Amino acid sequence: MELFASIVGGLLIGGLYVAISLGFSVAFGVLDVVDLAVGMWVVMGAYAAVVVQDWLDVDPLLLLPLYFLFFALVGAVLAPLIYRVRNNRYAMPALMGLALTFGFATIFRGSLLTGFGYTPRTVRTGLANTSWNIFGLVLPAERVAGFLTAAVLTLAFAWFLYFTRSGLAVRAVAQSKENAGLMGVDVKRTSTLIYALYTGLTAMCGAVMGAIYAMTPELGPRYTLFAFFVVVLAGLGSIWGVLVTGLLLGVLQSLVSTFWSADYTLLVVFLSLFVVLLLLPNGIGNRRSVA
Repeated sequence: MELFASIVGGLLIGGLYVAISLGFSVAFGVLDVVDLAVGMWVVMGAYAAVVVQDWLDVDPLLLLPLYFLFFALVGAVLAPLIYRVRNNRYAMPALMGLALTFGFATIFRGSLLTGFGYTPRTVRTGLANTSWNIFGLVLPAERVAGFLTAAVLTLAFAWFLYFTRSGLAVRAVAQSKENAGLMGVDVKRTSTLIYALYTGLTAMCGAVMGAIYAMTPELGPRYTLFAFFVVVLAGLGSIWGVLVTGLLLGVLQSLVSTFWSADYTLLVVFLSLFVVLLLLPNGIGNRRSVA
């Protein structure tokens, strides 16, 4: 029974990893940049909820749409910088893109440390210390609510990609920027749009994650590594692979924490990544594109 409960708990957390990594994967496909700030977007979303709970007399999770709008706006401001650096023909664009996003992550981390220090903070919600009995399993309400939120966000993002004209433009740019440009797609504008959606989505998930785990600014690199694990194991550009590997990551984390120690989570995660890539060098999704 403990094993089953651990697996279910891991699947609930894995839903959030799917939502975070999905945006990360699509943003990579469009911008051709591995965003090293992805973990800090998660942490900043959590700290935005902390600010709300400290300043306003309202449940922080009720304002999830506002976190999305705020961080999407921040992403829209930063996206042209990434686009310009990535399309610079007079330097190493891939390396410069990595350096720029690493710089973003460093600035975000330093700002949070200055404002909040090293003390772990948790987002307090009305679901705290509440459990729901689902099919005989007693599950923390925050995890169930987090999974449901992640499922809605993932479905909404998938609907955007596959059933809207803007989503079609995103998939076209991810396949071939040159061909998309020839067909009349504004590549720069599309890149800005997808980066804004990705940052807003990731920050929303971070706010929910902050209600489940205590957050510090130092956790940014950890979530960056988790997102990297999911996307690489899925196969770069594979949306359906992200769905599988995100849930797998949650289960691995839960099993290690339950039956071993949370201190060994990263060891097990990257050992699993090494073994799977030895057997499936192209990842689980065989590098299928976002199209």
